[in-house]
Amino acid sequence: MQFIIGGMKPNRITALDQFRGFAILTMVLANYMGEVNIVPVWLKHAPDIGLTVIDLIAPFFIFAIGLTFGMSFRHRKEREGAYKTYNQFFARYLAIIGLGAIASAFETAAGKNPSGIDWGVLQAIGMAGLITLAVIHLPSLYRWLIGAGILVIYQLILDKYMLGFTIQSPHGGLFGSLNWGAMLILGTALADLFHAEGRLKKAFPWASLSVMVAGIALAFIVPVSKHRVSSSYVLISLGASALLFIFFTWVAGRFNWKGRFLAVWGMNPLVLYFIHYFIIGIFYMPGLPAIFQAAQPWLVVLEMVILIGGVSLVAYWLDRRKIYISL
Repeated sequence: MQFIIGGMKPNRITALDQFRGFAILTMVLANYMGEVNIVPVWLKHAPDIGLTVIDLIAPFFIFAIGLTFGMSFRHRKEREGAYKTYNQFFARYLAIIGLGAIASAFETAAGKNPSGIDWGVLQAIGMAGLITLAVIHLPSLYRWLIGAGILVIYQLILDKYMLGFTIQSPHGGLFGSLNWGAMLILGTALADLFHAEGRLKKAFPWASLSVMVAGIALAFIVPVSKHRVSSSYVLISLGASALLFIFFTWVAGRFNWKGRFLAVWGMNPLVLYFIHYFIIGIFYMPGLPAIFQAAQPWLVVLEMVILIGGVSLVAYWLDRRKIYISL
């Protein structure tokens, strides 16, 4: 994690803040709606095989991290040397895993992990970061090949040996982290195109589209499933994330759109992630279905307003005091 207090975070990319803010906003809404009965199934995670819009949210975060991973690593290495840089990145992603374990422990205590396996999105992100750290120093071509190789090996092992265990584990569990890592590795390779100049930069949209098309083609052989972290899911969601980011960059550039609300949310995603759980807990802890799971439409709308409003207050408060804590 990176802590900056009392000054603007350097090298801000407005569209990236907006994209990251959109990711955390949709995750907040998804985590609330996932427990509410009246919310339609297409606004919840697919139970196994299938893909809903909600299944794309975690990949948004993975891709957002990939956009700055390589650039941040190289700049820090130039300033502080390889040893200190690797230590800092290693500690950052271990800390994310630890924070995820704390969040998952509370979820398990509340009965949200009936399988007893409490492996959350932060653990998946943290493990993906550690896996990517091992190869981030390599040229883009090698990372493309390594990411693709992991997808192939993972899918073969999953189908033959690990399917039952992986489906029971939130976000694919420890084994599923391999393919989350592949997603991040490929995301850093796509990011190299985005940060490049000339013809390489122009190839970024086409490469993003090609990744998604490859995933759609693979889906005829490998079922799309977030719970399995299947290789078709990885490619489709990664390509979709990149294309959505391209849309944000186009809107920001074409219309000079500042997207202040989303940008403020995107500057402190980790803090807001924990704050939203606290607010949802206020609705959940009384143990009365009528005020959460079985809430009436008017109450659902009211609680969503309270949830988004409360998280937004924290986001703007941190921004006014120039406090930034990022993944």
